[in-house]
Amino acid sequence: MPLTATEVKEAKPLEKPRKLADGGGLYLLLQPNGAKYWRYKYRFGGKEKTLALGVYPEVSLKAARQTHQKARDQLANGIDPGEVRKVEKLTRHLAAAESFEAVAREWFAAKMIDKSESHRKRTLSALEKDLFPALGNRPIAAITAPELLATLRRIESRGAVESAHRTKQTAGQVFRYAVSTGRAERDPSGDLKGALRNAKKRHHPAIIDPAELGHLLIAMESFTGTPVVKTALLLSPLLFQRPGEIRAMEWTEVNWEESRWEIPAEKMKMRQPHIVPLCKQALALLEEMHRLTGRGKYVFPSARGASRCMSENGVRTALRTLGYDNETITPHGFRATARTLLDEVLGYRVDWIEHQLAHAVRDANGRAYNRTSHLKDRTKMMQGWAEYLDNLKAQARAGNVIAAKFGK
Repeated sequence: MPLTATEVKEAKPLEKPRKLADGGGLYLLLQPNGAKYWRYKYRFGGKEKTLALGVYPEVSLKAARQTHQKARDQLANGIDPGEVRKVEKLTRHLAAAESFEAVAREWFAAKMIDKSESHRKRTLSALEKDLFPALGNRPIAAITAPELLATLRRIESRGAVESAHRTKQTAGQVFRYAVSTGRAERDPSGDLKGALRNAKKRHHPAIIDPAELGHLLIAMESFTGTPVVKTALLLSPLLFQRPGEIRAMEWTEVNWEESRWEIPAEKMKMRQPHIVPLCKQALALLEEMHRLTGRGKYVFPSARGASRCMSENGVRTALRTLGYDNETITPHGFRATARTLLDEVLGYRVDWIEHQLAHAVRDANGRAYNRTSHLKDRTKMMQGWAEYLDNLKAQARAGNVIAAKFGK
């Protein structure tokens, strides 16, 4: 007799596996541990076979009978339901391998390995928080421009216009990777030119008034945080490199004999090695720090463990503690400060300044300068800049800032 729902529910296991038949080859397999499995026993091509139909109670008696009937219909038409199951499983596997998420993660592993930690983190966040929820399970070749636009619009609706543009760029890179690996025909992000609101061009807040800068420098010297954060804070205006480069500085990169910081290409935004001449003031700060962290890898190790560098919020938080908000100055803003004052007040050559900022600088023939270009002149400029900052602090203490040229 066919099983009832109550019989299935109340069936108790024995010491050995046992079967409760429902008819037509369908039965419930009871294991000694209490697990219950639906099975369909059938013959195809002269061979006895068994097809798994699910686990009770996830698959009810009614659902098991429906799946059983579908398998019997296939059998009646000369089709092996077991082979159909294998093909469906393979199809699902192939579809998953060509989903947007699968291709995106493959692209991330292949193409983002040499990017900075902050860039990798930002890119992965855009994928996991904005793109995967909407597009992750979709076959990448089937995603259309309107579908991608709808996803980007949701980011835009949060007021995160810049993030929407960056996410569009990331999606475009994934689609182009899919094209190059034969899993898509084209990149639909290219059809969205002008579809998003224009992002406002943001400049990092910076202090370019000498008097204000002098007062900031004095405030920085009074910072009472940890020596690691304070030293990174004091070096930020002296070296005016990108915040991520400063906090990730390693002791092996400090060339004490040549008095310079040699940053390898893989750490730089432009993927070119970079040299930062170290003025006397910077060397003094680093010598003090070496007594504290010189045995480790990083000049500015994290408070949570020396195996990683200081948090990206360390210097920013220090500035906030001193009363300087994000609209007044940011760690990145020290680059704009140096760029402006070195040119407009101290009168140094713009190409020296740009090269020291690690911007792309080319000669009259369009050739990129190498890392040692104008190194002697840039070394003098960095010392002159440090002496100018010392003068600003002295004048601020005296209540009168005098803009002058130093070290030239």
